[in-house]
Amino acid sequence: MNMNRRNFLKIGGSLLAWGLVGSSSASAGAHSFTGYPDRYGMLSDLTRCIGCRRCEAACNKANNLPPPKTSFEDTSVFNEKRRPYVSDVQSYTAVNRYEANGKTVYRKVQCMHCEEPACVSACLVGALKKSPEGPVTWNEKVCIGCRYCMTACPFYVPAFEYTSAFEPRIQKCFMCYQRITKGVVPACAEACPVEAITFGKRSSLLKLAWTRIWGEPDKYIDHVYGEREAGGTGWMYISGVPFSQLDFPMDIGVTSFPEYTKDFLAMVNLTLVSWPAVFGGIYLMNHKDKTAHEKIKEEQK
Repeated sequence: MNMNRRNFLKIGGSLLAWGLVGSSSASAGAHSFTGYPDRYGMLSDLTRCIGCRRCEAACNKANNLPPPKTSFEDTSVFNEKRRPYVSDVQSYTAVNRYEANGKTVYRKVQCMHCEEPACVSACLVGALKKSPEGPVTWNEKVCIGCRYCMTACPFYVPAFEYTSAFEPRIQKCFMCYQRITKGVVPACAEACPVEAITFGKRSSLLKLAWTRIWGEPDKYIDHVYGEREAGGTGWMYISGVPFSQLDFPMDIGVTSFPEYTKDFLAMVNLTLVSWPAVFGGIYLMNHKDKTAHEKIKEEQK
């Protein structure tokens, strides 16, 4: 892994957060996680994307998100690079436009759903989970708004909704977990008119990706982004231009960030990390008591 300052800080943040949780979780995960069998994933073919932004609109509708400030048909948004659920992006995904090697290329941005997510390892209270189905999910009833997940993510994905200090909300793509558990295709893949987004078992998507690359070597570069990056991701890409020209992080290596902390945390004495865990528990209890108290006051009105 090419270790620059940003990656060092991210790994350090994961290390600190894991320490706050306790060394028992590190001992339990002493071996590398190879991924759940038959997990789902997504494949974006950047040679097919036409920048219609129907994936954004479908995501917004499927997740009951606020309407955007401008129409999803407004192409002026391509004048700047956008992140999901930041500024006027009211969906868990955003499409950006690039000019690379004389070609206009559109890139869909969303949570990468890492095989061994740094955000999950950094979460103090287990609000983020890697589901057996593949998506990285979030439990709003547990989240305390510490935002360590935002620091730990090598892809800058999680966003934070600041509308309420007492009801923190982490905003990110959940790969339509509520849909795929019912056998329904994620909204963005269903809405794509050119089949630039494919949903399926990750193993099958990898085969599909390499079949396209080897079948048309003049059309694609010889790389599936996400196959190995950061230990592998659930969302993968194939492209006709180098990923470095499309703002993909190219310095994160092929080892998952939590892997760097496991051996150390297995040796950490529990007494060094117990007090922060206690304080975190006190915060949770006070937060729940406050919520219950507010409900009683409302019922008495």
